[in-house]
Amino acid sequence: MTNKHSRIGFYIALYGTVFIIAWIGAFKFTSDEAQAISHLIENSPFLSWMYSVGSVDGISAIIGVGELTIAALLALYPISKKASLLGGLLATGLFLTTLTFLLTTPGTLHPESIFPSLLGGFLIKDVVSLGVVLVVVAESWAELKQTR
Repeated sequence: MTNKHSRIGFYIALYGTVFIIAWIGAFKFTSDEAQAISHLIENSPFLSWMYSVGSVDGISAIIGVGELTIAALLALYPISKKASLLGGLLATGLFLTTLTFLLTTPGTLHPESIFPSLLGGFLIKDVVSLGVVLVVVAESWAELKQTR
């Protein structure tokens, strides 16, 4: 990305995504959020096992630590392409996982229309966030290859 407007757009997208991940990650330490995500987790074939090893609040807090770590790694983009590459790869996994909730959680999609429910609409934003972190991965990788 060479022109000024592209760079401005890139940083707005990057730090907007960092803010969202950090905000939601911090919220994971509250009982309200732990309860809110429990329906998603218990219906997920990838994550439901977590409740066999921890409480609803405990698992939510662990997820929060992961999200805050991802946000911090992404935020380091200007000073550490290795950190942002790792953050981007972890965030890719995060958003791919949350997007599976659209298919595994009852009530996220309305079978009689093309529109998602309120919960499904909340999850749809992760498509954009996934796009942002894939650009971060590509940019970080390209810059790391150039410095070799």
